[in-house]
Amino acid sequence: MEIEILLPILFFFIALFYSSVGFGGGSSYLAIMSIFLTDFYEIRSIALLLNITVVTIGTLMYVRHRVFDWKLFWPFLLPSVPLAYLGTQMRLSEQTFFLILGGLLVLSSASMLIKFIKLNFQPREFGTWKRMGLGGAIGFFAGLSGIGGGIYLSPILNMANWKDARKIASLASVFILFNSLSGLLGLLSANTFTFDGQLTIRLTIGVLIGGVIGSYLSNRTFNTRLIGLLTAILVLYVGLRLLMLHGYGIKI
Repeated sequence: MEIEILLPILFFFIALFYSSVGFGGGSSYLAIMSIFLTDFYEIRSIALLLNITVVTIGTLMYVRHRVFDWKLFWPFLLPSVPLAYLGTQMRLSEQTFFLILGGLLVLSSASMLIKFIKLNFQPREFGTWKRMGLGGAIGFFAGLSGIGGGIYLSPILNMANWKDARKIASLASVFILFNSLSGLLGLLSANTFTFDGQLTIRLTIGVLIGGVIGSYLSNRTFNTRLIGLLTAILVLYVGLRLLMLHGYGIKI
């Protein structure tokens, strides 16, 4: 099957899985495109565009259903945007970039899996300064790794039982949107933003449809636990694959 047909179909399912739990899918877009495309900056540019497409849909859905809460979320968002921009300005080799991304994804997936296996966590509140510190740190690593960062933030908040799952998913969606836009601006300012127009349109259509369906499911009385578990396993596989491929040259 040709890449022009295979990738949009594959990205449709990735967007469906990820958007159902408030994510954009940027990590998996990066990993999969690295198999088929050779231009490092093109891979990052397209992944950010697709991320923005998916989480914009999710954000609008959460706002419409009044799940989004600016009073709770602004401390996470305010410091993350400039630090995400700063992260995009770091010049990394392709190997270093994918090793960092792979390591962060493995840690993130481990946190997600622990949450599903062990559910009896004591609720924990985060004060304004703690939320700002956490948001800023994750924003920087989001910019560094070329994705929105919600996949790093959400497992931490879920493990701490900070708020209910839908509230955390809505924060993750908005967090990814803000940081992806900041990352895109960073690529533009560094003159490293580039993409294939025809391929990007096809991929955008695929994630747009998947994002609409996934966001719809996440805002209904639909048990997303199974989808969340599958997402955690997918993230783990993607992270391990990047580490093995770029660290040891082994394909899995």
